[in-house]
Amino acid sequence: MNAAVDQVGNERDAHVVEEICGYVTGIPPRSFFLFAGAGSGKTRTLVEVLRRITGVVEHAAGGIYASKLRVRGQSVRVITYTKNAAKVVTSRLGENRLTEVSTIHSFCWDLVKGFDEDIREALIAKNMEELAKAKAHAQSKKRRENDTDRRKYAELEAKAEELRAIPTFRYHPDQNTYGEGALSHQEVLRVAAWLLCERPTLQRIVQDRHPLILIDESQDTMRGVLDALFDLTTIRPGHFTLGLLGDHRQRIYPDGHVDLPSHIPPTWARPALQMNHRSRERIVRLINAIWEADIEGRTQSKIGVAQHPRSEKQGGKVRIFVGDTANTTSVKLSFEADCARSMAQITGAEAWSANQKSFKTLALEHKLGAKRGDFYNIYCGMALLDKEAATPDPNGERMGPAMVRPLLGGLLELAECVRPDGTLDEFAAVAVLRRHNALTKLPSEHAARAVRLAELYEAISRFAVLCHRTEGAQVKQVLAPILEANVLPADSRLVGAYWDERPPPPEPEREASESKEDRQRRGWHLLMNAPWAELARYRTYLGGEAPFATHQVVKGSEFKHVMVVMDDEEAGGNLFSYDKLFGAERLSKYDKDNIAAGKETTIDRTLRLLYVTCSRAEESLALVLWAKDTNSALTAINACGWFTADEVVALP
Repeated sequence: MNAAVDQVGNERDAHVVEEICGYVTGIPPRSFFLFAGAGSGKTRTLVEVLRRITGVVEHAAGGIYASKLRVRGQSVRVITYTKNAAKVVTSRLGENRLTEVSTIHSFCWDLVKGFDEDIREALIAKNMEELAKAKAHAQSKKRRENDTDRRKYAELEAKAEELRAIPTFRYHPDQNTYGEGALSHQEVLRVAAWLLCERPTLQRIVQDRHPLILIDESQDTMRGVLDALFDLTTIRPGHFTLGLLGDHRQRIYPDGHVDLPSHIPPTWARPALQMNHRSRERIVRLINAIWEADIEGRTQSKIGVAQHPRSEKQGGKVRIFVGDTANTTSVKLSFEADCARSMAQITGAEAWSANQKSFKTLALEHKLGAKRGDFYNIYCGMALLDKEAATPDPNGERMGPAMVRPLLGGLLELAECVRPDGTLDEFAAVAVLRRHNALTKLPSEHAARAVRLAELYEAISRFAVLCHRTEGAQVKQVLAPILEANVLPADSRLVGAYWDERPPPPEPEREASESKEDRQRRGWHLLMNAPWAELARYRTYLGGEAPFATHQVVKGSEFKHVMVVMDDEEAGGNLFSYDKLFGAERLSKYDKDNIAAGKETTIDRTLRLLYVTCSRAEESLALVLWAKDTNSALTAINACGWFTADEVVALP
């Protein structure tokens, strides 16, 4: 994959735009995979290619290509991973009628919406595949199928019957939909992939509408969709071109191909961007070393392109701090503050100081972020109610589980109407009520109207007192006056949970199954009894406005100064392990079995995660490892060659 260096310095990649234009406009055109590492100017390259092949700027071959698009009523389709990424491309490209830019979910929904019979057939086919797999798995067990297996069969068969009865299907690319016929984000991708493979008419429609599809962040694009588009390039050679842009070293979602480069057909072109325009030289050198590392447990290949920093971006500071994970969360937070102060002294950057705190903290898992942000109880409750909706997304637009509203909407807005002295800003409160349609059903008769307004005023006044004066108030206590007076429209499930006095079901034993009803009852109980003060902090995190985030949310982002907190113990996951990566814990038998089978390992996933988080930093980077065995970790870190001796700091 390594491309020849035609030029040096900051213009090292100057030839790539013309190279790609040649692939697209050639006769016949040629599909390609652009290797574009962290901070390599991938979006700029994409936009410059689009400007040339759609006639925005003068280009001989591009002008001819653009004329063909106009005559045939066609357009180039650009698929991005997030809505924000789509906005960036659109804003840089400007108005361009020969280009359509959207997220992968919008693209897939555009293909299938309205074709309810086809959607139903695709969903039933997928359902039957799951049923066949479940039966095959049960038959492969020593004791054959059991009651749990039979319950799963029944659930899948019942689901198929429900699908047959649904008249129409609904979906929104930017938010979760609920109720009969509502499709999840994952279902839309699966349906589109299945129909692209099974419906020749849909294949022809895609090819005729979009002779060129460009996919950004292709390493995380769902395998089924990507494979279906691969097939389109072979069905009518010369009629459809696919361009993939991405970096398999930054794959952080399980939907993508484990090793995308190995799936690229040998006839495709493989241009590469070698520059890193984002980070200073020391950080670029570190991420190159991370990817080239020989670590026990690694099965993924080292294929890739070493990056080069800009000539004016020499220097940069890196430190790794290692401490004992047995410390309490509060002690760890204190040490992390010390690490920031140390970085302030090392770099001279005010951003690291206690006064500014304008560096970005990246965490491994949402649980770790919730503990660091002091909203752990709220997060755990929300995750039990709806795990997907309970976490932030890269667009920063997620509003939490629909069933908890108005907790994260009108209620917090009302809380903001309480002044620091505990008095209520009545004008602001009325504006909130109007915004949430809480005043639309007031009685028309004067006396009844006055009574209802008095009830609302009394309820909101009690709410203001609880928000301001009650130390350690629980969500249920603060919510009481709002729900009991029916101040804001609320989901019936929230109302039911508020009045439910039953004790929660016990937490299931490890690996034991749990019904959806029991899981949600536990979630409601946690949520209702969580500290009210956590709710606002959780909402800030959900909106992507907190000073810390997980690696999923900062996909594609960059920050001048970054602290990466690595704490397997508090993260509570099992897919990643910094302890294993840094030598503080031995590989398990399961890890060794995966290595022997050549499968992806914990080390592979964690190595990519470390690469992604480190490559977000522009100027300085602090890694804080909370290890089970600090001595072993320090020994391994000093031996790996990633850091100089003065860059490794043992915490007391």
